[in-house]
Amino acid sequence: MSIFLDQNAKVIVQGITGSEGSYHTTRMLAYGTRIVGGVTPGKGGQKSEHGLPVFDTVSEAVAATGATQSVIFVPPPFASDALFEAHEAGISLATCITEGIPVHDVLKVVGTTPNMRIIGPNCPGLISPGKASVGIMPGHVFAQGNVGLISRSGTLTYEVVDGLTRAGFGQSTCVGIGGDPIIGTTFVDCLREFANDPQTKALVICGEIGGSDEEDAAAFVAEHLAGMPIVAFIGGRNAPPGKSLGHAGAIVSGNFGTAQSKIEAFKKAGVPVADRPSEIPRLLQSTLARV
Repeated sequence: MSIFLDQNAKVIVQGITGSEGSYHTTRMLAYGTRIVGGVTPGKGGQKSEHGLPVFDTVSEAVAATGATQSVIFVPPPFASDALFEAHEAGISLATCITEGIPVHDVLKVVGTTPNMRIIGPNCPGLISPGKASVGIMPGHVFAQGNVGLISRSGTLTYEVVDGLTRAGFGQSTCVGIGGDPIIGTTFVDCLREFANDPQTKALVICGEIGGSDEEDAAAFVAEHLAGMPIVAFIGGRNAPPGKSLGHAGAIVSGNFGTAQSKIEAFKKAGVPVADRPSEIPRLLQSTLARV
């Protein structure tokens, strides 16, 4: 199995005729994802360059294709409306790649779409290796296996997964939850799903400075996943005090959201924390050996 995404998911692309949407649709199709159509208002009835049907609305796309998931490549001023439209059409999972959506817009969407899971925004998407990929993940570095991964950073995800794959650790599902202050799916949300996934036998959690999501994840691990092999890494530990680096959510206020507070939380939960991404495979191996 896997979480959130498998080979049976029917996916539409909102913004399929734009440059980013079109490019990554080509890549998702090449990976084997069941992309069944796209949405671009005003271009309904046309075909995308991939030969896929294009619809004016998500509702039309869902009615014609039976899609249950959407991936969103829509410019920031319109991305929240795209999410609302997906929700109204009955989409169960929307992966929003768009960066730069106003925080208040995201907060409104997340707070009023309870029946739709949102991955992102400002995220690389998710991939269940060997089954399907939604977003901008470079599929060639992933391998099918039983290690689940959750990360706030896209490029860190790719680096860590490349190391895991080279060390012989395939992955069940890898989720890039996004680096904005407000996101639809948190570390804890993913941990709950992984806890019930029979394919996933170990976990890697890649966090960064800012916010309290990593501390929440550590508390969840201590209470519910104490017997699972888990390794963590926290990015931004060398960030100057008071600075936000990389992601909008990587904001540290005083001692709140610091790398040290997150590292200490994981260690208290019995989770080893790598000093560098390259150490993760070795730490995972030694953690598995103790089980």
